[in-house]
Amino acid sequence: MNSNRANGVILLVDDSTDDVYLFRQAMSSAKVSLPLHVVSDGMEADSYLEGTGPYSDRSKYPIPSLILLDLKMPRKSGLEVLEGLREQPSFRDLKILMLTSSSENEDIRTAYASGADLYIVKPIGMDKLRQLVCAITSYWNDLEEGPQKHLSGFATPRPKSSGFRQP
Repeated sequence: MNSNRANGVILLVDDSTDDVYLFRQAMSSAKVSLPLHVVSDGMEADSYLEGTGPYSDRSKYPIPSLILLDLKMPRKSGLEVLEGLREQPSFRDLKILMLTSSSENEDIRTAYASGADLYIVKPIGMDKLRQLVCAITSYWNDLEEGPQKHLSGFATPRPKSSGFRQP
């Protein structure tokens, strides 16, 4: 189990201010009170995770337990962030869910091959987004049983030949 799970922090990495706003609204509507930190691109995600620049105070910006990572962002893509994290031993066990608008088969295959725990296409509509937030919260509260139990209605299945092997 991830040793950071106790801090309860979710890091949302998404360049769309509209999507971030809607995600926060869905959390509020679902009465989810897990701490949510938001960064707007891959470079900012790196700074947050490395604890550099404005994120150097770990009491304010702790290592997250769960990352919700958009795929296509400026400066550094979600895939680049994911690949970099999976190369670092201290972040290999960090739960990373790709939360993106792309449903392209190649993006799905590449994300899983790079080490994504799940690939979720952003749902359309506030009700579906609220359901997703509730599912993520259930997943969060019950990590030991695996993500499929709670997120199976949202997650895009892992291709049989993704090529990624868990360490």
